[in-house]
Amino acid sequence: ILDVSAPLLRTQGYVDGRWVSAASVFPVLDPATGEEIARVSDCGPAEAKQAVDAAYKAFHSWKQYSAKERSVLLRKWFDLLMLHKEDLAKLITFECGKPMQESLGEIAYSASFLEWFSEEARRVYGDVVPSPAKDRKLLLLKQPVGVSSIITPWNFPSAMITRKAGAALAAGCTVVVKPAEDTPLSALALAELAEQAGIPAGVFNVVPCSRERTPSVGEVLCTDPLVAKISFTGSTATGKVLLKLAADTVKKASMELGGHAPFIVFDSADVDRAVVGAMASKFRNSGQTCVCSNRFLVQSGIHDHFLEKLGRAMDAELRLGHGAEPGTTQGPLINTRAAEKVVHQVSDAVSRGAKVLRGGKRLDGSFMEPTLLAGVTTDMICTQEETFGPLLPVIRFNTEEEALAIANASNVGLAGYFYSQDVSQIWRVAEALEVGLVGVNEGLLSTPEATFGGVKQSGLGREGSKYGIDEYLEVKYMCFGGLKP
Repeated sequence: ILDVSAPLLRTQGYVDGRWVSAASVFPVLDPATGEEIARVSDCGPAEAKQAVDAAYKAFHSWKQYSAKERSVLLRKWFDLLMLHKEDLAKLITFECGKPMQESLGEIAYSASFLEWFSEEARRVYGDVVPSPAKDRKLLLLKQPVGVSSIITPWNFPSAMITRKAGAALAAGCTVVVKPAEDTPLSALALAELAEQAGIPAGVFNVVPCSRERTPSVGEVLCTDPLVAKISFTGSTATGKVLLKLAADTVKKASMELGGHAPFIVFDSADVDRAVVGAMASKFRNSGQTCVCSNRFLVQSGIHDHFLEKLGRAMDAELRLGHGAEPGTTQGPLINTRAAEKVVHQVSDAVSRGAKVLRGGKRLDGSFMEPTLLAGVTTDMICTQEETFGPLLPVIRFNTEEEALAIANASNVGLAGYFYSQDVSQIWRVAEALEVGLVGVNEGLLSTPEATFGGVKQSGLGREGSKYGIDEYLEVKYMCFGGLKP
């Protein structure tokens, strides 16, 4: 059970360097048991507006800090995350359900963005451009865009915040974070550590709110004229709503939306490595990540061999349970609606001729058996919609062209994976897949050094890497004229 005196458990909003209560509270539940673990201030439009005003006021001093000063503060924040990693991981496990080992992995990943952007803060270079005329000098300066609204999902309740806030603060922007209603505790713990690190009041604000209040709070964060930018990770449908809201005041927008990742295993693949990659890519966080493989395409020459080895790996490696229990690899889904969606996809596939080789059943609460389906065809819902659960549907294919046609027949394109040992095929397929991230003979890709983002309706912009900070910068052209040659 989560100890109510847990050192980093905070239950109020964090605005302008102060912990603030709202008129009411909303419950945070442990998805494994359905039991309440905390009651958190249910911030509304008024608190959101206060946070925006505080961020706007703080922006005018924060942007004057030198890059080195901002770098040092981000580094202190990183150090505190690493110091408190056990406590932070426990919060993730209790509010989002993932196994403790994965939660510790998320904290390391979350902290790595603060470390990366503390370093990138000092590398925001402008340009001196050769002038066509002798009487002037041309300079291109980079300046922070201003207040940034950050709206994040429940599946990575810490890392989705630092990936955005690290870049924003490094650039000289200030932020207002609206965490997912299921997982506000990780965001509030980050605020506590930001304060301990010495990040000034108003630079990092958090306004938690319930599902009911989310639309009205989101509206303030996307329409207030003092907000310069929005950055959202979540569903494609919600992203479109936020883009429409942001259009009226022409805000800069970054969107990291849904995926529908193909995982292709060609005849030339090392099947054992492909099975390891499939297990990691599908079952991490019980299948609840936007880069999880969703459609498995296996070439006919190795199809049966792959299925047999994959089924054995599932039997040997997957253990359902509460994330806090040692040995658990599969926690619950985030809520019962999520489990119902997986059951619906399984029953639809079976009704259209798919065979259940492993699992297939819903268990107590929001637990779902890891499920392996064979004989899957592209008319089944599981091949058309993102699952966000532990369902592994396998489609048999014959040719490379056929696999690419199926893989690219989607209106989203975030991650894609494939296994092959044919060098020419690797280049062809990597270039042809319509996605923003490609894993070649690898099932886990994410790292702060590389870009993260999708094509088509998977979103706009890139996070992480040397490009991630550009999302929070404007380029200003300065023409210094009237010089005597």
